[in-house]
Amino acid sequence: MRFEKRTPELRLRLEGWRSRVVLALVALGFAILAARAFWLQGLNHDFLQQKGEARYGRVVEMPASRGPVKDRNGQPLAISTPMESIWASPEDFEADGAKLRSLAKALGVDAAEIRQKVANKDRQFVWIKRQISPEQAVKVMALGIPGVFQQREFRRYYPAGEVMAHVVGFTGIDDSGQEGIELAQQSWLAGVPGSRRVIKDRKGRIVEDVASLRVPRDGREILLSIDQRLQFLAHRELKAAVESYRAKGGSLVMLDAQTGEVLALVNQPDYNPNNRANVTGRQTRNRTVTDTFEPGSTMKPFTVAAALEAGIVKPDTVIQTAPGSMTIGGWTISDSHPHGMLTVAQVIQKSSNVGTAKIQLRMAAEDIGAFYRQLGFGEVPKTGFPGEAKGLLRPAAKWKAVEQATMAYGHGLSVSLLQIARAYTIFTGDGNLLPLSLVRRESLPIGKPLVSRETAREVARMMEMAVGPGGTAPRAAVPGYRVAGKTGTAHKAESGGYAEHKYVSSFVGFGPVSDPRFIVAVMLDEPSGAKYYGGDVSAPVFSSVMGAALRMMSVPPDAPQTLNVQAPARPAATEARAPATGGEG
Repeated sequence: MRFEKRTPELRLRLEGWRSRVVLALVALGFAILAARAFWLQGLNHDFLQQKGEARYGRVVEMPASRGPVKDRNGQPLAISTPMESIWASPEDFEADGAKLRSLAKALGVDAAEIRQKVANKDRQFVWIKRQISPEQAVKVMALGIPGVFQQREFRRYYPAGEVMAHVVGFTGIDDSGQEGIELAQQSWLAGVPGSRRVIKDRKGRIVEDVASLRVPRDGREILLSIDQRLQFLAHRELKAAVESYRAKGGSLVMLDAQTGEVLALVNQPDYNPNNRANVTGRQTRNRTVTDTFEPGSTMKPFTVAAALEAGIVKPDTVIQTAPGSMTIGGWTISDSHPHGMLTVAQVIQKSSNVGTAKIQLRMAAEDIGAFYRQLGFGEVPKTGFPGEAKGLLRPAAKWKAVEQATMAYGHGLSVSLLQIARAYTIFTGDGNLLPLSLVRRESLPIGKPLVSRETAREVARMMEMAVGPGGTAPRAAVPGYRVAGKTGTAHKAESGGYAEHKYVSSFVGFGPVSDPRFIVAVMLDEPSGAKYYGGDVSAPVFSSVMGAALRMMSVPPDAPQTLNVQAPARPAATEARAPATGGEG
């Protein structure tokens, strides 16, 4: 059909001004879009870039290995082993019941525990299980569960176990030092983690490695002054003594008499740093450094040294100790056996409380107090070890006469075993007090002169008499070597007084006397049974450790074998008793 004319009603009429309005609105819309695009793409680019990268970009940490701890000969004491840790992103975690059970089985954990950790979908990171073996991690990742990832970490391993536990200490699960050298040298041992920028897909899988932002720096190595061979020897002998005498605990320190380096440092009870599931604070505490005790008669050589140096007495000066006791301000100081007239040398040999007290009372309190301070008593040893105790030494101006007398044989003050061992370096270093070090030294340190060479050697000869026949410690003798030392037995301070049947038994000595190599200090805490004197329980430990150490280091003997004295069941001359302070000499 063909129309000749169009119907007017079907003709669309549009006025010219309307078309221009529509065109203007369309142009305005495009202008707004262009302006918005310019704003977003040009002026606000950084903000959008960050938002975009937040959705697909990640900065991944690259772990650094902690530096190894080694003994002075390079033997490893603490090393880091690579481990894998499993974590999850709750918002991306997808696992049905079967997959969840498989994951739990592979990790050796409860499925309910995993479900609880990933329940909060607002979290982006949760640990599922840390520090598993690489083989176990492979099995976990083979399950292909979305939102489950692995991360490289390091776990600390201690090859020497309990033998080095109190020296090296341990780290926590985050690889930060918690005790011992691990804590003291945290900044040196800890590495600096690195980082890299990656692109991940929706399921959290890395699809592109964009850039390395920071290269990880591993921790630095540290060489301790400890000799692992001597440490093992000291640990074995101390443990045997604690068990034999049923002691509550014990400590032993061995120093290099020429350098002041700590060669061995052990405590009982000990613990295994590789398995700390049931370890208590009592086991981890390094008693040689953190605990203090009244040193007893191991202080007597310092009293005599100070008096000799001041010219108040000479080695052959005679001291009247009869009738075996003396009273000061209503307090009675006594010896366990009356000796009568004794030379100064015999006062040390017989360990006379009365004789030592009389010598100390000839000196001004300020002078002897200053000497004790110079020896390091009342001050921290400054080894850098965590928890170093400074002990107790009251100002000399506050001393009463009886306190000045009792301090002569180690009552009324407290020291750590490390402090008393260090103080004995004046007798091995010709009167010079050596600084201590737990790190291997490359050169000889400069000591602080406190007494003359002659005084130091005179007192050393007196302590050698204490180890010989008629002394308090014949059981400290070492076959083939001249050794010297002093016993100490003190009642334990308790509840403002002294416990009647609780003792701290000690021995501090050195050898060989002709050219000292080692200083060994031994302390047993509350030995039980009939034997509790330092000469009975601590001196034999000194003998075993010192003898084995000298032979191990091929130190030439300086005395014939025939000079060795076999110890009787009880020393011929026991250490003097001081009921006034509740302690033994």
